[in-house]
Amino acid sequence: METIKCRSIPSSNKSKIARTFQKVINLKTATRIASNNGIGICMFAPQNKFEDDPTTIYKSHNAYKDDSKAKRKALLDALVAKVFAGITTIKAAYAELQMAQNPYSSDAIHAADQAVVEELKLLSELKRSFFKNDLDHLSPQVTLMLANIQEQQSLMKTYEITIKKLEMETEVKESDISALKKQLDESIAFNKSLEKKLNESGPLSMFDNIQFSILNPTHFVQFLHSALRSMRSFVKLMVREMDVAHWDIEAAAKAIEPESIFAKPTHRCFVFESFVSKTMFEGFNHPNFMLPNESPPPMDHHHHHQSGEHYFNKFKKLKSVNPRHYLTQNPISSFARFTRAKYLQLVHAKMECSLFGNLNQRKLVNSGGFPDSAFFTAFLEMARRVWSLNLLAFSFGENVSIFQVSKNSRFSEVYMESVTHESLLENDSVDAGLRVDFTVVPGFMIGNTVIQSQVYLSPAASLRV
Repeated sequence: METIKCRSIPSSNKSKIARTFQKVINLKTATRIASNNGIGICMFAPQNKFEDDPTTIYKSHNAYKDDSKAKRKALLDALVAKVFAGITTIKAAYAELQMAQNPYSSDAIHAADQAVVEELKLLSELKRSFFKNDLDHLSPQVTLMLANIQEQQSLMKTYEITIKKLEMETEVKESDISALKKQLDESIAFNKSLEKKLNESGPLSMFDNIQFSILNPTHFVQFLHSALRSMRSFVKLMVREMDVAHWDIEAAAKAIEPESIFAKPTHRCFVFESFVSKTMFEGFNHPNFMLPNESPPPMDHHHHHQSGEHYFNKFKKLKSVNPRHYLTQNPISSFARFTRAKYLQLVHAKMECSLFGNLNQRKLVNSGGFPDSAFFTAFLEMARRVWSLNLLAFSFGENVSIFQVSKNSRFSEVYMESVTHESLLENDSVDAGLRVDFTVVPGFMIGNTVIQSQVYLSPAASLRV
């Protein structure tokens, strides 16, 4: 292999050439590397590595373009954030403007309107800057941060306005509810007063001026109808309480009259009326219902007139007083003992517990008191009328008796009347073989006078032979 030898350079030219190279390259950066053939080659690194490398110059240009795009993107992001923040501010100001309408506030309306105008101006300026490509005045990071703060503040303001609006609507609703409750209470009170007048003063006022000397069975029939109206009111209340307590009304009716078949579902109420009337009128054929330790006045022919007038005076007194007030003043009277006995007999402990969730009323009645509930008040009025009817019956000085009609008995207009008149109308005549299903209200006999019983004629009973 041939060896390449460097030619020697004349000393006179050496310094000149060295100065020339010194201008071009930096001799201090020269490096020596070994070639494959073991001969050392001198290499010189340029003082500025980008001056003579085209690839490096291209990369530098791309980096500048990337920085420019990133800055442009950051500016646009900040601009969009500022636009959305402005829109949120306008929404908040508009919501405040709506709130200022009701109740009307001129200052609040002016402030909200001014806020909308100012924000629209800012958005307009942003629009002009964008189209003129003059966004250099925006600092992306600061603008983005301020836009987020502005948007959050506007959202909070909108939420506060919404909450205030909902609170105002709630106050209006509460005011409406209060007014409706007041109207309801007034209506209930008015209805109660009408019912009280109807049940107490209305039907009973016809007996205010009646004299013992002109008393006749027609008066008994009239008062009987009044007592039955009170009884039906109590039965309706009792069935309503059963329904509220989720009783199976049909099953309860079947428990009283297992074999009865009703023409209409509403006819089930006659079963409960039958149960109540049977309980309340039990013992009616005895003076004072033959209460324990109660002895009636003598009934022989010498005291015939006196005993009748005695019962009539008691009847006149009791029908004109407030029953609760009377019981409070006479807690051990015959009427008080009758009321307690009939309530405990009619309203079973399990029934009361099911209807009201406790036995408080029963305990109070057992201890000699009288509950102040609507249920007991309705019962008390019914008890007063039944007791008064008994007094009126014995005012005639005649033998008093009651009678029930047996099941499947043939219908007779002399002793019976149907509680459902359509049962009679559906047949050509009463001779068609109508049969009694059960007695709703017993019949009465005062001396030789018969007051018809009230019976239910079911479709099934009418087909029996």
